[in-house]
Amino acid sequence: MINVGAGTGSYEPPQTVLAVEPSSVMTAQRPAGSAPALEASAESIPLADDSADAAMALLTVHHWSDLEAGIGELLRNARERIVILTFDPDINRRFWLLEEYLPEAAAFDDTRAVAVERLVRLLGGASIESVPIPHDCTDGFLAAFWRRPEAYLDPGVRAGISLFAQTGDEVLQPGLARLSDDLASGQWHQHHADLLDRETLDAGYRLLVADLIEPGEPPDCTLKPGTASPRRETTTFETGSDLHKAGTPQLTPTREHPMARPVGGRQPSTR
Repeated sequence: MINVGAGTGSYEPPQTVLAVEPSSVMTAQRPAGSAPALEASAESIPLADDSADAAMALLTVHHWSDLEAGIGELLRNARERIVILTFDPDINRRFWLLEEYLPEAAAFDDTRAVAVERLVRLLGGASIESVPIPHDCTDGFLAAFWRRPEAYLDPGVRAGISLFAQTGDEVLQPGLARLSDDLASGQWHQHHADLLDRETLDAGYRLLVADLIEPGEPPDCTLKPGTASPRRETTTFETGSDLHKAGTPQLTPTREHPMARPVGGRQPSTR
């Protein structure tokens, strides 16, 4: 498996044989023993066709400068499967932090967000699974602290969220000040009482899986990029499905899963 837009390698499964990442700052932080990293962009991966059984791109496609080229490279390099973790902008922008306190950040997000339907179309078809976020998820992405609002007042937490790092603290401060006041007065807890007993939240994160060969076909019977199998002509929305077959990373963020990682000491996450 190749990991495209790999960053520091936070979410890489053991099957990863190569990481593709354009930032030397990110690759320098990859832990010892992780897969070797190739400094290249998603839009132009210097590998031969069909170089890997699978390719994955986790919380990265909204950073790509040319989405069509990037998806084309995933299709060119993967023989059997492509896995993309992304977010549905229509759901994500309704996350309470963005909607109520940081609309400026939401407006910036709108300039780079990628519709899930567009990704499915570019892949030639894919199944889609919701990825609910547990209330105690410790990774640093945007919605990880949905039930712990005080975390967003911590500069160290915000530094690990690329949206905030790119928006700039001077833009965020008025909204963060309102959040601080609402937490001190108890207004946030009163307004969001329905969240306090929830175990998980659907903040719009979606797992897309595109199988490039038909079930039962030998691995060398690959479909060419842009050619969808009959099974992939329609999009399915499902939870708890059998999408996590061999070669697909387990992405449901539980306490034991790589998505639930400490935040400290990391560069901004991809989301």
